[in-house]
Amino acid sequence: MLLNNFSTFLLETGTDEAGRGCLAGPVTAAAVILPIDFENTILNDSKQLSEKAREKLRPIIEEHAISFAVTHLYPNEIDEINILNASMKGMQESILKLNQIPEFIIVDGNRLLNAKLGLKHNFGKKFSKAEIELLKSIPNQSIIKGDSKYLSIAAASVLAKTYRDDYMNRIHEEFPMYNWKKNKGYPTKEHREAIRKYGATKYHRMSFRLLPEQLKLDF
Repeated sequence: MLLNNFSTFLLETGTDEAGRGCLAGPVTAAAVILPIDFENTILNDSKQLSEKAREKLRPIIEEHAISFAVTHLYPNEIDEINILNASMKGMQESILKLNQIPEFIIVDGNRLLNAKLGLKHNFGKKFSKAEIELLKSIPNQSIIKGDSKYLSIAAASVLAKTYRDDYMNRIHEEFPMYNWKKNKGYPTKEHREAIRKYGATKYHRMSFRLLPEQLKLDF
C-alpha cells in the first residue's frame, strides 16, 4: 500500500510528469495535495495502471484533493530548454498554480524540484522573482520511484498522464496519419514510419531524434 506522506507536514504536495520520452506533443506535469487521511487501494504509478483504471481514478483524485494543478510544456519550449529542464519547469509551474501553498514537496525522480529556476528562454512562462523565491523557500525531497511509494506522487502521475492523453487525442484529429490516439506520441515503429512518410509536424520535438540515423527525414 502506498504511503500518505513523506514529511510531517499536512500540506505536502506530490508532483510528477508524463510524456518525457515522446517524439511529439507536450510534456505534462501535475501537482497534487491530498488529505492526510486519503485512502485508495487502486491508486498506483500511472504506468502500472490500465487506461480504464486511470480514467476511473482521475475524478476521484480531483474530487478529494485539497488542491491540484496540471501544466503542459509544448515542443518549442522543450526544444529550447531540453526535456529534463522542461519536465522540472512543468512541475514547478504546477506547484505555483495550486490554490494553497504547500509546506513540503515530494518529487518523483532523483532531482530536487528547485534545482534549476528562472531559466532564460523565449517560450512559455517566465518566473517572477517572487515565484522563484517561493519555490526556493519550500522544502522538497526527490524520491526515486516515488510514484509507486507515495499516494500524492501517484495521483500526480495519473493526472499528468490522463490530461496529456486527452491532449494527444485532440491533436490526433488534426494529424490522424500519426495515430497519436494510440501511440500518444511515443517512438513506436508505426509513429516513426509515419514521420518518414509524411515528415514532421508543428507538434513534433525537433531536438529529438525523430528517425533512426540510417533514415533520412526530408522537409
